[in-house]
Amino acid sequence: MCLLFAFELLGCARLKPFRIDVTPPRPTPASLPDPNARPEIADAPWTLASEDDYVVRIVAGNVTCSGTIIDADRVLTAHHCVSKRDALGNMLPSNVPASTVRIELGGDYLPWAEVAVRAIVAPGCGHAAGEGDLAILVLERKLTGVRTATPRLDRAPELGEVVEPMGFGRCAESTDAIRRSARRGGNLTRLASGRFRLNAAICPGDSGGPGLSKTTGEVVGVISASVMDGSEQTRGLSEFTRLDRWRAVFANSSLIAGGASPAELPPVDCVADPGAAAVTP
Repeated sequence: MCLLFAFELLGCARLKPFRIDVTPPRPTPASLPDPNARPEIADAPWTLASEDDYVVRIVAGNVTCSGTIIDADRVLTAHHCVSKRDALGNMLPSNVPASTVRIELGGDYLPWAEVAVRAIVAPGCGHAAGEGDLAILVLERKLTGVRTATPRLDRAPELGEVVEPMGFGRCAESTDAIRRSARRGGNLTRLASGRFRLNAAICPGDSGGPGLSKTTGEVVGVISASVMDGSEQTRGLSEFTRLDRWRAVFANSSLIAGGASPAELPPVDCVADPGAAAVTP
């Protein structure tokens, strides 16, 4: 098994460029319609929406990730998915313009619609994963007819809780094309002030996807980093950003979605939230 990420107990997970979140474009056979000729959201055929369409694919230039629709006009993902990159693919401490990010709807080989992003709300850290690896994308318009997922903000994940990831990743040995997949999860084994860990089967492109509580169905974390090999069946040590630690990000994104200017809101720093649970072994 190859180690794609080096975990530090009290620091940030260091990502190797383009390993977890860069995936090839979806196949476009000549017999299919031009995927660039996608319907506008207002005209989208909502009968195409399926039960799991709250998990979406995010495209930011050459970077592709996964995300979760948590409200009609907000999508939760990982902060490093929307970080700027230098010519070598190294992540920089700033975000790409929101206008360059798009959300693809649908979980099959080709999306049935897409929507643009008008604002990125994230902490002042987490551009290269680790602490603060969470972002909320405020959409240009509200979606209708698509399910949303419930983020757990009022309490921390629990040790031993079974968490199941989902995303659009694809491992080297995968035989299927890019599509949404439910991943093998496991019991939460470590809880830190801003993150938690468990063994899960993660592939490149799953970054930003949800960690779902098997008991309640709530989103309790965002996929941030993982140890993986070429198989999508192999479970390795995986790190998730916990949501209750970053309630200020959710609050700011709600205000912006409601019409507030980002300049009117205080930035979200990376000082520990006093309401977050303490580090546990």
